[in-house]
Amino acid sequence: MSSKDLSAVLDMAISKEIEAQGFYMDLHGRVADTEAKQTLKFMAGEEKKHEEFLVKYKTSGIGTETLKQSQVVDYKIAEHLEKPDISGKMDSKDVYLIASHRELNSYNFYKELAGMHPKGKVREMFLKMANEEMKHKEKVEYLYSNTAFTQTAGG
Repeated sequence: MSSKDLSAVLDMAISKEIEAQGFYMDLHGRVADTEAKQTLKFMAGEEKKHEEFLVKYKTSGIGTETLKQSQVVDYKIAEHLEKPDISGKMDSKDVYLIASHRELNSYNFYKELAGMHPKGKVREMFLKMANEEMKHKEKVEYLYSNTAFTQTAGG
């Protein structure tokens, strides 16, 4: 892949990260629960960090060592439940489910980009970005399961 092609792919990834920030802040305005609002603000901040990483990667070639691979639990909630429609005011559980679908799509985006590259630094960077998105999916699916299926006093 030429540097011109890679630059275009990175521009597309940067745009997706900027779009994700706006998406989470839009959801932030649609939910009343303080904890959900904090989570959505956190998620927007994480996407901002991704944007900043990709910009630095594109402009100065910083290495992928700044992203760490980690073991992620995939609850597969987004794969088994339909994404709710976005509406005016939303329940926290619906916001978390929408976010899990978004993160699944982002994970798939980066996995596909990685699959287009031979072994090397670019492929590794896209795989690490996919892992980052899977970590987000893990977080919001955990929150979804604890919000949608609250434990009763009896256990």
